[in-house]
Amino acid sequence: MNEKTKMYAVWFEKFGSANETLIFGELPKPQVAAGEVLIRMKTTGVNPSDVKKRAGSAPNLLDDGPVIPHSDGAGVIEAVGAGVTEQRIGERVWVYQAQFGRSFGSAAEYLAIDASRAAVLPENVSFEVGACLGIPVMTAHRCVFADGSVEGKTLLVTGGAGRVGYYAIQWAKQAGARVITTASNDADKTICENVGADLVVNHREENWSEALLALNDSEKVDRVIDVEFGANLAEVLKVIRVGGEIVTYSSTQVSQPQLPFGQMLYLDLIIRLVIVYAMPETAKQAAIVDINDKLAKGELQHRLAHVLDFDDMVKAHELIEQGGFGGCVVVRT
Repeated sequence: MNEKTKMYAVWFEKFGSANETLIFGELPKPQVAAGEVLIRMKTTGVNPSDVKKRAGSAPNLLDDGPVIPHSDGAGVIEAVGAGVTEQRIGERVWVYQAQFGRSFGSAAEYLAIDASRAAVLPENVSFEVGACLGIPVMTAHRCVFADGSVEGKTLLVTGGAGRVGYYAIQWAKQAGARVITTASNDADKTICENVGADLVVNHREENWSEALLALNDSEKVDRVIDVEFGANLAEVLKVIRVGGEIVTYSSTQVSQPQLPFGQMLYLDLIIRLVIVYAMPETAKQAAIVDINDKLAKGELQHRLAHVLDFDDMVKAHELIEQGGFGGCVVVRT
């Protein structure tokens, strides 16, 4: 039997809406290079950074030609390049950082990628969950632990029912922190409480910082994990202690925040920005170790908001852009 030379994939050659730009078809099957593994993808995860890049947030992205989108996914290793042990063939893996600094991501039948970007997926974890582990879970891990142990500390997680916040609550609580979170409705409040939040306040309410302090006996928080830095900053500064840390991974509503420098200066704050692509390699590997330990023990809860077929890739992108729900969007490949 002749070896397969083509694969089905989705790609884009121009920036714009999903409906206008995503192309479905066949492309050459990738060749595995030294240090790489070739993965038969089972799922691909769709994240906000993926749809933003397709829409044009990285103007030079298409300089080297068409792009297969998506950073995250899961599948089975079918071949290995020189320098990678053949014992990895047949291994179930989850993938992160597939479409970063390169043109070909995980929205395809096959993916050739550096072996370090393919982490073992425990047998008790589905490929659908595997596609949620890269950006959401690694971002949450970095946000919680980048500035040291959280044991005995009080953390505020804004947007606790969101993709990252949901995992940040779990990381923090299981590491011995007291966790306060914000949520916009009773259903999301219950979701946050079910994964360990000690207190929940409604960030839709004006001056929600007052409600937080009232519930927390006027005690301020040690660290904030923030989903909307610009929009939340004024309220966050009312609840964070002197010497605290604000760790943020997004500022969509206010994309160019203005900082009240004097107020922040006298709080002696640390401000940390987190994105998986730029995390130190040591932080990435530490996250992978902790993630797989939790997965093997069944100690992480997951939310699959939408699991779609490959032909529904446009819908998957549109769902992320529309928002209004928590949980991951996964496409079966």
